[in-house]
Amino acid sequence: MTVEINPSPYESTQKLMKRLWRFYIRPYKGKIFLSLFFMALSAAATAGLAKLMEPIIDDVFKSENVEALKIVSLSVFFLFIIKGVSSYGESITMNFVGQRIIANLQIDLFNRLLESDLAFFHHTPSGVLISRCTNDVNLMRNVVSNTLTSFGKDLLTIIFLVSVMFYQDWFLSSIAFFVFPIAILPIVKIGKRMRKVSTNTQKENSFFITLLNQTFQGARLVKSYAMETYEKGRAKEVIEQLLKLIVKANRIKSLSSPIMETLGGMAIVVVISYGGLQVIEGHNTAGAFFSFIAALLMAYEPMKRLANLNANLQEGLAATVRVFSVLDQKPSIKTLSHAQPLAVKKGAIRFEDVSFSYAKDKPVLEKISLEIPSGKTVALVGHSGSGKSTLLNLIPRFYDTVEGAITIDSQNLKDVTLASLRKNIGLVSQEITLFDDTIRANILYGKMEATNDEIINAAKAAAAHDFIKKLPEGYDTMIGESGIRLSGGQRQRLAIARAMLKNAPILLLDEATSSLDTQSEKQVQKALANLMKGRTCLIIAHRLSTIQDADWIYVMDQGKIVEQGTHKDLLTHKGLYQKLTHGQFHA
Repeated sequence: MTVEINPSPYESTQKLMKRLWRFYIRPYKGKIFLSLFFMALSAAATAGLAKLMEPIIDDVFKSENVEALKIVSLSVFFLFIIKGVSSYGESITMNFVGQRIIANLQIDLFNRLLESDLAFFHHTPSGVLISRCTNDVNLMRNVVSNTLTSFGKDLLTIIFLVSVMFYQDWFLSSIAFFVFPIAILPIVKIGKRMRKVSTNTQKENSFFITLLNQTFQGARLVKSYAMETYEKGRAKEVIEQLLKLIVKANRIKSLSSPIMETLGGMAIVVVISYGGLQVIEGHNTAGAFFSFIAALLMAYEPMKRLANLNANLQEGLAATVRVFSVLDQKPSIKTLSHAQPLAVKKGAIRFEDVSFSYAKDKPVLEKISLEIPSGKTVALVGHSGSGKSTLLNLIPRFYDTVEGAITIDSQNLKDVTLASLRKNIGLVSQEITLFDDTIRANILYGKMEATNDEIINAAKAAAAHDFIKKLPEGYDTMIGESGIRLSGGQRQRLAIARAMLKNAPILLLDEATSSLDTQSEKQVQKALANLMKGRTCLIIAHRLSTIQDADWIYVMDQGKIVEQGTHKDLLTHKGLYQKLTHGQFHA
């Protein structure tokens, strides 16, 4: 099952822009207004250049006035300086604002994802989340930076140039612009189609990223099963679909060009015909007419950009919808307003009639009641799928109970802060998570303020120090993504060292020695035995030989406790535990 984080792509432009303005753009309104000032200067300079066409034609060329030539030349030079300086000021100001806003969005997005429930990550492909944080945010740059800049700069340029045109001839200006309202309807339709195509493109792109991620991480499996041809076919199919969508998007976006070219050509033909006739008949000067034409031609390009702006805007807003859909995800597992820090005095854990299900009408745990006494080691055993790992995951509140309660020292887990709860729990799972960093940094993840001696002691206790010393750079060796440069046993021992360094009063071990060879397992079991002394420990183990010394064992089957007792006691019963034990030791 995949969590749906793509709401309707047709959320109103006004609503989206209002939210962007309120939470991300408004804090930088001072810089935006400064940028608008630079834009206005640049637009005024552009309009000034168009206006100077009149004295160039009438005073310089027709009247052959040398003094006027000097004044006009200096004025043109001065206007170009203003235009260049103001364009530079506007560019660096808006670039900073745009990049800062996008950075803030990415920070908020990453923070929101880290706050999300574990179920959200289990049900949402990683490619979708990566696409949100990268591709979608990059598309939003068009909305936040490029669109804002283009809208402000081009609109102001048009306003100043149109002012020059109306100053020269209001009637001719009215004729020139009568065609442009006609373009509004098709441009709006183009924008809606762009929003839809962009949404579909990003969905396909998310799937492609997921495919890449899974294939590269599973490269060993792909090669061992000779599935290269199959994976190439899957990748080709997705890439071809992406190509179709991208080509379609470009075709839709390009539709505005023939519309504007046709309408612009109509306007210019009318202006030249009528305006030229006015000059011939002596109703207007050649300089004023050329100034008008210059302003019209200068305004034409920003008008085309504004026409294309809606398509670019809708493409960016489609990405904005997807980013906001993630930001709007509310974790169901959170610290309640009345929660207090967990005070672990003894560390006794109790389950009271606990039920849990991942989906409705499919219970995974049913009315579980058990105790893990303070300082004792309790083991959970059972067939795969019996609910052992689910039960363990309820203690750090990766999931919340549907019914019943879990307490630590009589404190309901839902009434304590998440941070304090998880600070007091050490976890070593069969799913080893290591980061593309040094060995030192990966061990430190359990206790960032630890000293070098503490790191080494934890590594020694986890039987990891000896193999670390043999690596090229020792504790400063980079281990690659997911610790790919280490063996399975080495990765597991680093995970155990990390938990040892954390030194939490409650220890959860989920198949903690599953990847170790016999020699390493003996070393680690001895280290774990020392670590577990005086701590409350819950162990899930497939190898029943590793939990024979547990103080108490619960046997689970189909989400229920079916047996409990010590290893010796359970062997005397003709139940599931005896069958599991005989299955392993007499296979």
